[in-house]
Amino acid sequence: MTFLYNILIGILIGAGAILPGISSGVLCVIFGIYDKLIDSILGFFKNIKENFKFLFPICVGVGLGVVLFGNILKTLFLLYDVQIKFAFIGLILGGLPSLIKIANSKKGFRLHYLLYTIISFTISIFLILLEKNINTYHLINSQNILFLIFSGFIMSAGVVIPGISSTVLLMLLGTYEVYLDAVSSINIAVLFPMGIGLVIGGLAFLKFIQYAFKHYFNKTHYIIIGFVLGSLPILYPRL
Repeated sequence: MTFLYNILIGILIGAGAILPGISSGVLCVIFGIYDKLIDSILGFFKNIKENFKFLFPICVGVGLGVVLFGNILKTLFLLYDVQIKFAFIGLILGGLPSLIKIANSKKGFRLHYLLYTIISFTISIFLILLEKNINTYHLINSQNILFLIFSGFIMSAGVVIPGISSTVLLMLLGTYEVYLDAVSSINIAVLFPMGIGLVIGGLAFLKFIQYAFKHYFNKTHYIIIGFVLGSLPILYPRL
């Protein structure tokens, strides 16, 4: 059951890498696997058996979510937009109490921590406003291999950092449509260089997040809370 549950989580994480406004990192936080995911990836060779057992079903699910269910999920958003969006909002709000509890678990609550939440929330709103104004923005060299690697690197920030949507970052670079077309047609010529950038950037950002958790545990979690809250406005349906 744990194996199947982790595959399901992976599918949702994969969906977060496709659907605009949804952060894969936020979904990892909501499902309570974010910290363990970081430790398992960066410390993979310290306990290969256990880390592989945890990561393998999640990776399988991510692959299924991106390749097989991307179009299905987009269709669901098209046909049941309000219901699906409220379901995601419910997941996010339901995960907030446990996230706040974790954030206060080491040194307790300090009033100035809310400042970090306000700042990250503001950044999230700024990114949402950018997304609404960049749909027609494209770069001429979006098919360039080096630029695709760079796009994958930047995309990894949205995959790793909770609350930052990787699709928003790709839209800013003008490669979102290229990415979607490549996923739907399994275009290796595009996906492979982006995958290289994604792996390199993912490891770099994971190292940064791990350092932040180790040295600024409470502050980092309150920053994440702000990003999580900042993901709500883009999901709220226009009834």
